[in-house]
Amino acid sequence: MILYICYYPAYDFLLKNSDIRYGTYGVMSDRQVLVGSNVFDTADRRRGDMISNQILQNTIDGLKAIARVELCVMDTDGKEVASTTADMEGCAGAAVEFATSPADSQEIQGYRYFKIFDEQQLEYILIAGGSGEDVYIMGRMVAFQIQSLLVAYKERFDKDNFIKNLLLDNLLLVDIYSRAKKLHIQTDVKRVAIIIETENSKDSNVLELMRTYFGSNNKDFITAVDENNVIVVKDLSEGDAGKEIEKAAKNAGSYLRKEGIRGIRIAYGTIVGEIKEVSRSYKEAKMALDVGKIFFDERDIVAYSELGIGRLIYQLPIPLCKMFIKEIFGGKSPDDFDEETLTTINKFFENSLNVSETSRQLFIHRNTLVYRLDKLQKSTGLDLRIFEDAITFKIALMVVKYMKYMETIEF
Repeated sequence: MILYICYYPAYDFLLKNSDIRYGTYGVMSDRQVLVGSNVFDTADRRRGDMISNQILQNTIDGLKAIARVELCVMDTDGKEVASTTADMEGCAGAAVEFATSPADSQEIQGYRYFKIFDEQQLEYILIAGGSGEDVYIMGRMVAFQIQSLLVAYKERFDKDNFIKNLLLDNLLLVDIYSRAKKLHIQTDVKRVAIIIETENSKDSNVLELMRTYFGSNNKDFITAVDENNVIVVKDLSEGDAGKEIEKAAKNAGSYLRKEGIRGIRIAYGTIVGEIKEVSRSYKEAKMALDVGKIFFDERDIVAYSELGIGRLIYQLPIPLCKMFIKEIFGGKSPDDFDEETLTTINKFFENSLNVSETSRQLFIHRNTLVYRLDKLQKSTGLDLRIFEDAITFKIALMVVKYMKYMETIEF
């Protein structure tokens, strides 16, 4: 019964906390691993274990509060990993000797020692203060608890690592399906990639907040491949897929705002039916995020399917864009137009080239609007009342916005 009570809070804490931190591509130490173009720091992990000392400390603190038994966890070299008291520092020598012995449990000078294994490899020594049957039983339960956490954390790390590599296209097709099967991840369900970006992403705890928010659904995967964005690979096997995505995006944004997070932008790709296609949905979401900043800056949620011609312009090389603008405007730029002209142009496009409706919304006479359009035609050679010219002008304005955005990006 004690194991049941203490296991789930610790397991829940485990699933909501990750000790992986993100660095930049460059020289790697022996405590870093390279995945794709990202370096993952493993400084908090010793040898093969994947559980942080903080999680172990929180776990034994909770167990001590229940059992009222002092506990200490040491590695096989006698180094203290976590402890509820400073009185067990002198047990290091006995712990090292116990580690080399064949016994799984042993009482030494008033303390109970237990071995904790991870896949047949000795990882930790647990020391329980006291002797007797009650301490022995409690120690066995704590050792089993920590061993269970090791297994759970490793499974969580493996899934997270798999999803990262899947998003970054770092897996061969055969590896995708074999690893998905091993990790018990369904391969043929509908999924979509959602990217969440916020102001000061590096300083916020958006990843942890999103893991907490989506934590009740173990079919969703929440991860990050860089410091700027959080990625949600959402399962859409139930309900209306289209409505489910929009609902999930809106609710996630609302949740983050309630937690005090500002500057939230959310983008998502198209729905895919196979796990091998998840990376495509992720790339679409990345494009939707960037294109949304350029052409839909008033929206905080953007779908790849709604980008329209914006996604084509986004893929144009800058030299080609400059050439196009020079052909349309000569030596001028749309920025050279006065505010009145730009307002007239935008309102004219909003009203589908309808002169009467545009003049009404601008509170000007119809002839005044015609005069402005004629003036614009003389300076650019384009008559916005003609559909082909209007399309050319609209694309030119979008190209200029794209070029200005690209100039502001820090490479």
